[in-house]
Amino acid sequence: MLVRALTAPGLRRWCRGRRGAAAACFPLGRALLGVRGAEAAVFLQGLLTNDVTQLVAASDAPPALYAHALNVQGRCLYDVILYRLHGSTAEEPHLLLECDSSVLDSLQKHLKLYKIRRKVTITPCPDLSLWAIIPGKQPGDASSLPKCADQALLLTPDPRAEVMGWRLIAKEGANLSEIIPGSQVGDVQDYHRHRYKQGIPEGVKDLPPGVALPLESNLAFMNGISFTKGCYIGQELTARTHHMGVIRKRLLPVSFPAPLPSHGIPEGAEILTESGKVAGKFRAGGGELGIALLRLAHVNEPLCIDLGGGKVKLSATTPEWWPKTAAK
Repeated sequence: MLVRALTAPGLRRWCRGRRGAAAACFPLGRALLGVRGAEAAVFLQGLLTNDVTQLVAASDAPPALYAHALNVQGRCLYDVILYRLHGSTAEEPHLLLECDSSVLDSLQKHLKLYKIRRKVTITPCPDLSLWAIIPGKQPGDASSLPKCADQALLLTPDPRAEVMGWRLIAKEGANLSEIIPGSQVGDVQDYHRHRYKQGIPEGVKDLPPGVALPLESNLAFMNGISFTKGCYIGQELTARTHHMGVIRKRLLPVSFPAPLPSHGIPEGAEILTESGKVAGKFRAGGGELGIALLRLAHVNEPLCIDLGGGKVKLSATTPEWWPKTAAK
């Protein structure tokens, strides 16, 4: 299987600004599902929000795409990142789907439900490991850029946002220090804290299946949707919302003052304004950082969560990587 080391000019510039910092490698608990066959891209095209045919269209096709699988009501079922493993258009299409490990079985059943007579095979890939690579901020090692990918199956910029660094797929048990010289294996909770600080949702806690709406979840900001690809399951509501141009709620990073209550902040807790008006809902978090679905009209107001025994204050921010007009 072909080995690739891939970077993007913007990501390279971003990393150069942190030259002298060690990259942190985070082992992710997400699962990988292989979809292979002559009709792999066409098959997935009707099930996902992004234009999957890009992955097999040409030799300079992107190595990774972000997308959601929606239900017929246009709500998110699964957030996925797709990876291209085949090397050219002459090879049989071979794609990997990254998903929340807790929904691997249900995603596999979902795909097989629509497979019908398509010439594709769908198989889990337990022999592969998935890593997030985030350039560090502390001075130390000589470079934050990857120098060797000889053991990597795929090393590519995270397709969602430049601030998320790279995605790495390697054989189970691969030596990360040889793939990314000078890197350090980090605590995955630090990866999630980084995500929350940047407002990047991932998995079923941040994107509850059958509840989360793709545009409120900033799918368009994260390069996860094509508005020109044609029909797919759940397209109608998504397209109508996009063309109306009115999105009143969005997922936003939130932070809490320390110390937090000993039992933490319950997922799904209502977020209130000072006057007691419902401003949104807390989705999930780690420590003092989290992500919440908030009405944009209340983002700059003082906010709190009433936990019964008292109110916990929180503040919301608009991520710097968002389009400049996003929150207007």
